[in-house]
Amino acid sequence: MFKKLQQIGKAFMLPIAMLPAAGLLLGIGGAFSSSATIAAYPFLNIGWLQTIFKVMNAAGSIVFSNLSLLLCVGLCIGLAKKDKGVAALAGVVGYLVMTGTTSAILAIANPKGNAIDTGVIGALVMGLIAVNLHNKYHDIQLPDVLGFFGGSRFVPIITVVCAIFVGAAFYIVWPPIQQLLLAAGHAISSAGVIGTFFYGFLMRLCGAVGLHHMIYPMFWYTELGGVEKVAGKEVVGAQKIFFAQLADPHHTGLFTSGTKYFAGRFATMMFGLPAAALAMYHSVDKSKRKKYAGLFLGVALTSFITGITEPLEYMFLFVSPVLYVVHSFYDGLSFLVADLLKIRIGNTFSGGFIDFFLFGIMQGNAKTNWLLVLPVGAAWACLYYFTFRFAIAKFNIATPGRGGDDIVVNEPTPKENKNTELEENAVKIIEYLGGADNIEDVDACATRLRVGVKDSKKVQKDKFKTLGAIGVLEVDNGIQAIFGAKAILYKTVILDLLGMDD
Repeated sequence: MFKKLQQIGKAFMLPIAMLPAAGLLLGIGGAFSSSATIAAYPFLNIGWLQTIFKVMNAAGSIVFSNLSLLLCVGLCIGLAKKDKGVAALAGVVGYLVMTGTTSAILAIANPKGNAIDTGVIGALVMGLIAVNLHNKYHDIQLPDVLGFFGGSRFVPIITVVCAIFVGAAFYIVWPPIQQLLLAAGHAISSAGVIGTFFYGFLMRLCGAVGLHHMIYPMFWYTELGGVEKVAGKEVVGAQKIFFAQLADPHHTGLFTSGTKYFAGRFATMMFGLPAAALAMYHSVDKSKRKKYAGLFLGVALTSFITGITEPLEYMFLFVSPVLYVVHSFYDGLSFLVADLLKIRIGNTFSGGFIDFFLFGIMQGNAKTNWLLVLPVGAAWACLYYFTFRFAIAKFNIATPGRGGDDIVVNEPTPKENKNTELEENAVKIIEYLGGADNIEDVDACATRLRVGVKDSKKVQKDKFKTLGAIGVLEVDNGIQAIFGAKAILYKTVILDLLGMDD
């Protein structure tokens, strides 16, 4: 079950990875085409320029309005063993038939009833059904008279049949579930800042094993994140509400309180963790600091600019899990403080400066209270710096440069040798994984090479650091090696070497 949850979270990363681009379009387009912005900056009121901004706004909006369908497709692509295109088609058809069935039954049985929006839950259920049917029946052989419908053609057909029953089932079971979700959302809301704290704390804690992707979508895209009317339409989910308000030119005042599921990220990712990197750098003996300066600067900038924190977090997670728990506690506290101060900044993917600039600064302090992030961030930088300096010195934690000299700081290589280096390292990775016969599947996210193995005892985890891995995590016969941006490159090369399908 744990391994399956990991795979689901990993599959969601494909469509979620598109959101920054869609968010950029919506953020820039919505910000510069709103009547308030035009009134404040009349020089923007140029016909062709406003056309560009409105097109950008529409292009970004359409992605978020079809997010459930995209999640369903991403799930099918990520979990399909072969013929991923067929699995994606089955997912699309299945999701459309499921929602169409639910709507048709609702229109017949209760024409005046509220619409049923299963959101990410419907995407998850239909996506899992479609991809499991695909993996089971993509090579099915039917009798000769029905031979044309065999193989991969059978998958969309059987998916449609199942989708009708799933749609009917959702008509029956979803309204009470919807009420339970609303009650749960109200419970979190009634818990006040304590509920916000536990959201941030648990999400960061689960990030250690890559399961945070199973938590935040429930708040971003379902009733748990709130239900509000925006521009006359009912919108469900914290992120959907935020972007609906962003696209609404008539919205005034602070953005929705649902941004409490985003706003706490900025103090940690832009200030806290970079300060932790500085503390780790200052903990290195002065004679060796030059060697490690690039490493710490790189992970700190990655966290600050993009909000991708794994390369930095995995520098101390494995050598001091307790310190990671403290970090998770501080992150939950950051969400609590942001909620208390009514900081209302949303984001597309993470809490780096790009999202902070677009959805905080660009939207104005009157809507976001973004100025408050600066003093909170300064306090968080001090909190992280002194906590890490104290803990590293007091408990002799082996962060890079302190008993961690087996971590290789890769020097720049000539351009013509890059591919050769990747292939040579990929061959070694296969060897350290116990050989080709021990490998079941290979995948990667933003920073981790994820490999399913038959026997984890054959894996030589310690040797991965000689190739530049920051750390290696073993989870339920699965190996996660933290290679940073090279993870996706190693995945491609290893799949080619093994002759496996992507």
